[in-house]
Amino acid sequence: MLLARLAQVSREVAETSARSRKTALLAELFREAEAADVPVVIPYLAGRLPQGRIGVGWKVLGRPVPPADAPTLTVRDVDTRLTRLGAVSGAGSQAERTRLVGELMGAATEDEQRFLTGLLTGEVRQGALDAAAVEGLAAATDAPPADVRRAVMLAGSLQGVAEALLAEGPGALDRFRLTVGRPVLPMLAHSASSVAEAVGRLGSAAVEEKLDGIRVQVHRDGGTVRLYTRTLDDITDRLPEVTEAALALPGERFVLDGEVISLDASGRPRSFQETAGRVGSRTDVATAARALPVSVVFFDALFVDGRDLLDLPLTERHAELARLVPEPARVRRTLVHGPEGTREAEEFLATALERGHEGVVVKGLDAAYSAGRRGASWLKVKPVHTLDLVVLAAEWGHGRRTGKLSNLHLGARAADGSFTMLGKTFKGLTDALLTWQTGRLGQLAVEEHGWGVTVRPELVVEIAYDGLQRSTRYPAGVTLRFARVIRYREDKRPEEADTVEGLLAAHPGVAR
Repeated sequence: MLLARLAQVSREVAETSARSRKTALLAELFREAEAADVPVVIPYLAGRLPQGRIGVGWKVLGRPVPPADAPTLTVRDVDTRLTRLGAVSGAGSQAERTRLVGELMGAATEDEQRFLTGLLTGEVRQGALDAAAVEGLAAATDAPPADVRRAVMLAGSLQGVAEALLAEGPGALDRFRLTVGRPVLPMLAHSASSVAEAVGRLGSAAVEEKLDGIRVQVHRDGGTVRLYTRTLDDITDRLPEVTEAALALPGERFVLDGEVISLDASGRPRSFQETAGRVGSRTDVATAARALPVSVVFFDALFVDGRDLLDLPLTERHAELARLVPEPARVRRTLVHGPEGTREAEEFLATALERGHEGVVVKGLDAAYSAGRRGASWLKVKPVHTLDLVVLAAEWGHGRRTGKLSNLHLGARAADGSFTMLGKTFKGLTDALLTWQTGRLGQLAVEEHGWGVTVRPELVVEIAYDGLQRSTRYPAGVTLRFARVIRYREDKRPEEADTVEGLLAAHPGVAR
């Protein structure tokens, strides 16, 4: 497939808001693609490189190169060139990168140059890989859309499903089943402003403690245990105590959903940063485990002894979990039935907060497990407003923060997949966090200014705020009141950041 064709579809998808039109454009593209193109086409549509960061910034891309007259580059040719570019290192690497980028841009037409520049700087984010892409793939291959959606959820990747479908047709979907040892994207929760709202929306529900730890999916097949994060990274070697806990359970083959958390001597949870640091540690794991042991707390069962439980209601999945996991290793919960259970749910929330947890998750008892989706039957309730936003830029600090990137420009996802700035904050930053974010944002910088840097919109940060207020200064017409940093969420992708639409819906009294 020619890169020019992909660039054209990417632009057209970005320019239309009609779901049916997006689906049609993507279906046509998938019909034209070969299975071997998919490992490049899918990431490029999502605005990312299969190679990850390859060390190319605006200093290299800012040098104009005359465009080619006609398109000749294929997506696989570009992928090969970028792989070669990413491998450049050592003395003279900057000059070599400049030469290779010049060769690539010289072979690209003007439209292709714009697309490549956006791709290399992280600015191609048009939301192409949403439900419309799944619908487009289904239409291109004459496969039932529901079957394609389920296959994508279980595969944890549209790319793998697309390759199989384009190569083999709809029959290939049969192989995408929940399998021990192959992780699936976890079910996620929407937010509710209060326990009363959550219980009112769900009726009969389980109210569970919301632990401030790291999500983990535990797979056991006999004596083999594998541990995966919410982004499907294998972290088995980093958490030997979790492996031991899984091996101590009576079942032989299962997939469980839970949270890894570190507790202090009194049994209260340590900070998220401490737990995340432990889970992220790859060196001298034995010493790290002794210094900061972690516990695993389970709250769902997806597969037990040969049975796929995803489509079962929560009540039946929890019965399987209780049969397998002793109570101390299960999340604390209480059951409520309708609005009359609101007071009990509020008391449970208060107790959870007293124990040091961040809130509760209210779950509908009849709901299935929607892998890879924010199910409407899971509602998280926290005592403060929080958002997961993306850092768009940062300003140099003053006084004791001189030399540090301090004031963050914060963005939420817009309907077209881009990011809309909602405000700024430098509050909540410790000295250690200032040092860390200065280094990390320096790596993501795409343009330097006298006031600071513009960065690739990749870093997710959790922000607490007291409310919204009208503002003509920002494009959404609102800004955050008293925003402050809680923590960085490198375990989340920018596509998982909160949306402008969701924010406005949560504050209906603030007019746009």
